[in-house]
Amino acid sequence: MVGYRPYLELIEDLTVGKELVSSGMRKETERCLEALKRAAAGATVALVSSGDPGVYGMAGLAMELADADGFDVPIEIVPGISAAGAAAARLGAPLMLDYACISLSDLLVPWEGIVRRLEAVAAADLVVALYNPKSTKRVDQIEQAAAIFRKHRPGATPVGICTAIGTGEERVEIADLETFLGREISMRSIVIVGNATTRIIRGRMVTPRGYRL
Repeated sequence: MVGYRPYLELIEDLTVGKELVSSGMRKETERCLEALKRAAAGATVALVSSGDPGVYGMAGLAMELADADGFDVPIEIVPGISAAGAAAARLGAPLMLDYACISLSDLLVPWEGIVRRLEAVAAADLVVALYNPKSTKRVDQIEQAAAIFRKHRPGATPVGICTAIGTGEERVEIADLETFLGREISMRSIVIVGNATTRIIRGRMVTPRGYRL
């Protein structure tokens, strides 16, 4: 089993008796290559990813590397629950209508491109799930994103903040576009910004799909 060390620790009940290959942050390429090498040598390998491996996970990178480096091994992608889906379930039902997912991390994508996407989805009135909203070094991106959304949506627009979902440190909060920056937000958080129809129903965040009641 190959994976980011904290993720392997989260599934200790599944790793008993398995050979573990782990590493820290920003070692995604090395982990994928190691998994491919082990598979090419005849091992059955599980490359552990976060949430759904095809949503900001390792599935795409593994397939790219297999193609680039000539690894002729079968790759099975096992779907999981994305952070957006898990957060939405905790908040209520904010993703009932069209929505977008945007990562605010500019480690792999230029910030100018991220801003273009934010502007487009904000103007299109899409509900948006913001991944990687803030870290100890990246503190301005979430503020810039909030400013973009405030140009298109009222300050009372519901905003959900979910941190460390599924762990003992889980925290779920509902705020609004005007005040959510005052809440604790970290790299373990996902922020869901509602659209023009999103509202709070009995303390939960809901985006109506349009059914006639």
